[in-house]
Amino acid sequence: MRPIYAIRSFLIKKINRDSRRVSSTPAVCKPVFMAALLGLVGVNFSQAAAAPSHHSAQKLQLIGLNTDEIDPAEDNLSDIADMLEAADDIDDSIDSVADESVLNDEDEVIDTAIPPEVAHVSLNAISPETLKTFVAVVDLVRREYVDAVNDETLFNNAMSGMLTKLDSHAEFLDAEAYENLRAFTEGDVGDVGIKVSYQPQEGYWVITEVIDDSPADKKGIAVGDYLHQVGEFKLDENRQTNDVEQLLTGIAGTQVDVVTSKAGRRKHTTTLQRNNSHPQTIEIELVDGIAVVRLPAFQNDSRDRLLDGLINLDAPVSGILLDLRDNPGGVLTSAVNVASLFMNDTDVVQVQARQNEPRVLSTTGEAILKPLPMVVLQNRYSASAAEVLASSLQAQQRATILGEVSYGKGSVQSVIPLNDEQAVKLTVANYMTATGQKIDEIGVTPDVMLSGNESTWRQQALELVKERALTSGVRFVRKPNRAQ
Repeated sequence: MRPIYAIRSFLIKKINRDSRRVSSTPAVCKPVFMAALLGLVGVNFSQAAAAPSHHSAQKLQLIGLNTDEIDPAEDNLSDIADMLEAADDIDDSIDSVADESVLNDEDEVIDTAIPPEVAHVSLNAISPETLKTFVAVVDLVRREYVDAVNDETLFNNAMSGMLTKLDSHAEFLDAEAYENLRAFTEGDVGDVGIKVSYQPQEGYWVITEVIDDSPADKKGIAVGDYLHQVGEFKLDENRQTNDVEQLLTGIAGTQVDVVTSKAGRRKHTTTLQRNNSHPQTIEIELVDGIAVVRLPAFQNDSRDRLLDGLINLDAPVSGILLDLRDNPGGVLTSAVNVASLFMNDTDVVQVQARQNEPRVLSTTGEAILKPLPMVVLQNRYSASAAEVLASSLQAQQRATILGEVSYGKGSVQSVIPLNDEQAVKLTVANYMTATGQKIDEIGVTPDVMLSGNESTWRQQALELVKERALTSGVRFVRKPNRAQ
């Protein structure tokens, strides 16, 4: 409480000074002052919010940031200052410890002139006022933020913010993030290193485990913290544990924002990189002659590993159930290579960059698995390359898709190095189905919708494949080495 009262006292004095000097305050300082005032009102009127609305309307008014438009005779700055001073009466002794260096800077004016090196750079449609505002904000943070922040951090944060505002997949990779991303095999799946469970007595999702040295651990997230939101998804009692796990999981090296709090206190947003990587294994088992293939992600060698798994069954296969549930995607060309096992000379996906004609990726080579009837399972977490494969098999009527509408991620990201230590992950293209249908934010609609407990879905899919199974299966063997 002590710092709050000290800051209040300083702002009360500054409000009184500035309200008396409003007509003589330099123009560049006015927005800074008014913004601080509006923020203060938002913090200190929480108790008054419960009062009847007509009473609140008498005491509060919307104040524009352009103080040239405010009539000093009509504003209520003094009323607000009086209310805050009354609140401070409970402990006036705290006011005597205010930071003198802060109180004595009232006449300092923020220099918002555009630096010469910026003024001579062609920035197309960027308004000079926008550049002035940017410089003013940087200077304000330098002088007034509670902790000292160096310019390197400020500008790295500015670059990061610029990219993340473009879309949820773009990001600025500093030296650590870039090195982590380069360390992963393309297509590995990773998480942020936490386990959570919903605790009804608390009414929140609570973090029950934090893996040592994981991204979450390094950012100070601890057991007992509440988890309120993952990405754009808010968490409540209607979420399932698997839902939350999948939201925290993705392609290794990608990032996700999580909103946490210490036992329900002030919420805090933290950007975590999915660096807790666990390499993926393609699981294949034979059930009544049907090869059940669980493909967790698309990696460079997914096609070859799938074939190796079928060979290792050492038994005839009469149909295939391809399980793409929870598959977050991975390497796009890997999805095309897997599609090539099932279809000959077939367009799989259209990739549309900003300035080029759509590029069509098609199957190549021999479709070794073409004779086998096929069913695909997907859920709402099947994304990206998984949606490419499912949509192409569906469009060609090569497979029946079962499950629920997929995630709807139809964009391609590239990691573009800036130097040896930094890079930008940028969305460089969108992809659509082979027939030109949009996937992004829409997803792939299954041929047969399934609902309820997912543990029953596999059996339903198996029954459908069995209805179409070959009477005599196909046995897969490894080609002999020609050198022998």
